[in-house]
Amino acid sequence: MGDGGAGEAADAGAGAATDAWERAAEALRQAGLPSWSLTGRRVLSGGTYNAVEELTLADGSRYVLKVPPPRAVPALAYERQLLISEAEFYRQAATVGVPAPSPVGDHRDGHLLMTHCPGEPWADLPENEHGPLRKELGRLVARLHRVAGPGFGYPSGALGPLAPDWRTAFTGMYEAILDDARGYRAWLPHPVDEVAGIARAAFGALEEVTVPRLVHFDLWRGNILVERAEPGPRIGGLIDGERMFWGDPLADFVSLALLGDIRRDTDFLTGYQEGGGTYAFEDAPRQRLALYRSYLYLIMLVETVPRASGDERVAWVREVVAPQLTAALDEVGRGANAPADKGP
Repeated sequence: MGDGGAGEAADAGAGAATDAWERAAEALRQAGLPSWSLTGRRVLSGGTYNAVEELTLADGSRYVLKVPPPRAVPALAYERQLLISEAEFYRQAATVGVPAPSPVGDHRDGHLLMTHCPGEPWADLPENEHGPLRKELGRLVARLHRVAGPGFGYPSGALGPLAPDWRTAFTGMYEAILDDARGYRAWLPHPVDEVAGIARAAFGALEEVTVPRLVHFDLWRGNILVERAEPGPRIGGLIDGERMFWGDPLADFVSLALLGDIRRDTDFLTGYQEGGGTYAFEDAPRQRLALYRSYLYLIMLVETVPRASGDERVAWVREVVAPQLTAALDEVGRGANAPADKGP
């Protein structure tokens, strides 16, 4: 999720703060930057897995440092090596001119150092500014979806090597989150085996996808930076690409309308078409979109256990996200049980 401002109070005491400064300086050194010029370090809040900090150097330049939790910290299966996926997203976004951070140095050192993007997470805006920004976002996402990958799945290798087809990749992704639900004994509005059976009956719809495309999969407003400029606001960067995978572009439409319906976002869809994107919402595509919705909502429900989420967060996902999961599964089931069109 997106990262907002916080303070160094997030560090647990003076010793932890000192260690964090040394860690930040080491990350700069490894990237070939002057660690001695580190003048500011600000802990950013809002992330749900990695620790995130903004670093300021003496010349005014700013960087963002992400550090994963220790290996012993509980996590979902797909979350292993998240920073590999995030760095890959930023590199690929740059090839099509989509504003995003740029990785600095070798992210395989256990952290990810990246350039700072202008703007603040998308907040409430006047109605006359909302439409143009959604159209701009649509054009940017269409550019992302031009990028083809070497195979299907998570580039981190968290769930194994990339697959040669989307059905193999996505069924593995779906089964992994269901295994997490079983392992963590996560509360779901339906038994895990029932969810698995509904999804399995619809997996044939995945076979229409034959080219792996760049998918961010977490483009809710908190991960879209908006920069104030003349003659109006513009998108400064798409951030937090750690859930990125190679797959069906339609999957991005879930978080772009988180807990809602992308089909009602005419501004975004207009911009997406203007940028060369194509989409369909009937039959197999509709069923795939429902599958992707159920996948994201499963993640949101299951992750509350390894995150040790507080009572307020747990209550929210049960009251708000669980009904969305049920609705998505209902749509998946209706599509799977619909009679095939045998033609005239």
